[in-house]
Amino acid sequence: MLDLTKLTTETRNPDTMDLDEMSPLEIVTTMNREDGKVIEAIHEELPHIAQAIEWSTESLKQGGRLIYMGAGTSGRLGVLDAAECPPTFGVSPDLVVGLIAGGERAFIQAVEGAEDSTVLGVEDLKALGLTEKDTVVGLAASGRTPYVSHALDYAKSVGAHTVAIACNKNSVIGQHADLVIEPVCGPEVLTGSTRLKAGTAQKLILNMISTATMVGLGKVYQNLMVDVQQTNEKLVTRAQNICMAATECSRGEAIEALAAANGHVKTAIVMILNGQTAEDAREALDAAEGHVRGALKA
Repeated sequence: MLDLTKLTTETRNPDTMDLDEMSPLEIVTTMNREDGKVIEAIHEELPHIAQAIEWSTESLKQGGRLIYMGAGTSGRLGVLDAAECPPTFGVSPDLVVGLIAGGERAFIQAVEGAEDSTVLGVEDLKALGLTEKDTVVGLAASGRTPYVSHALDYAKSVGAHTVAIACNKNSVIGQHADLVIEPVCGPEVLTGSTRLKAGTAQKLILNMISTATMVGLGKVYQNLMVDVQQTNEKLVTRAQNICMAATECSRGEAIEALAAANGHVKTAIVMILNGQTAEDAREALDAAEGHVRGALKA
């Protein structure tokens, strides 16, 4: 029988033994206090998270991908973070990829036995055509998911960077990765329910990895998401607002520049600040590898 008793994520929280007798206010007060421990746990792992960001940035710059993979809540969080990258940063859906044990249907309904498979993770990576240019981030709150550990082994054999994110120290998946990120947030409010603190920790770490990686790729100017895709009315207005914030121009000037730049926010910003044509602004951005600051200095 599988022994889970040594996993912090599976132990009982002494402060919530009377959870079923608490009032709603007492429950949320307790949960809020416990959630504070997540920030502290992640703080200890910041150097490791920064290393993961360096690897993923390197991968994307050389034509590789950032690939998240996990089962259950961990897998869903990876898929969610990957799905948010195209609209936020204007990247291809193929650049940041989320894999979940059991496939897409597992996102909304559990697929029995998928996380325990020793071959599904490997097959998923092979289907993507994994190469040494990629960075693979394996997620497992427990740190023992076979779907993840065997996939990490395969990724290492290919020569890809491998990162393990778990919420228990000395995790099994950590033994199969080049880099280990293990924030230990303590026992869950609801015993074993790792969608709570462990899930929050993983989400926060993925936020850091994807955001900082995109900063490294030039998808951000100042603190503005200058490669946002204008796929709806709200985002069209946001693109105008970003231009206005970056250049202190009027809305009319922003609309005119965006039209000349075929809707490309970074080009419009460089046009306005450098006093250039759209063509010259695009050339300046290309020379600066897409970084607005570099294009402005040029």
